Amino acid sequence: MTTAREVMTRDVTCIKEGDTLVEAARLLRQLDVGALPICGSDDKLKGMLTDRDIVVKCIADGGDPSTVTAGDLAEGKPVTIGADDDIRDALTMMQEHQVRRLPVIDGHRLVGIISQADVALSMSPTETGETVAEISED
Repeated sequence: MTTAREVMTRDVTCIKEGDTLVEAARLLRQLDVGALPICGSDDKLKGMLTDRDIVVKCIADGGDPSTVTAGDLAEGKPVTIGADDDIRDALTMMQEHQVRRLPVIDGHRLVGIISQADVALSMSPTETGETVAEISED
């Protein structure tokens, strides 16, 4: 069994829930990524923030990214997978919830993220294609 821990990207940087969207955008640019986990002061995962969230949920609505915080955009309980869960369970979660990035937790601590690229590098072309197709459905 291949576990989530074996295929995840380990180097994960959080945006704090109290940080502004301007700070989040700068961090996205600096890390050259499209999404960041939102972590609380207790270091627990509060949600995910994407560059698209900043544009659609703040700027397009006339919000001020210098005052709106990452935590303001955290909605509901984030979809996660346990570090020792089977990678096939992670694929199922990504497909069911149509998410391109799946935070990996160990207990309550964020330890990594599984992305479509991680899937592509670790699974067969057929499984990768099926997962990408399911995630991309409208």
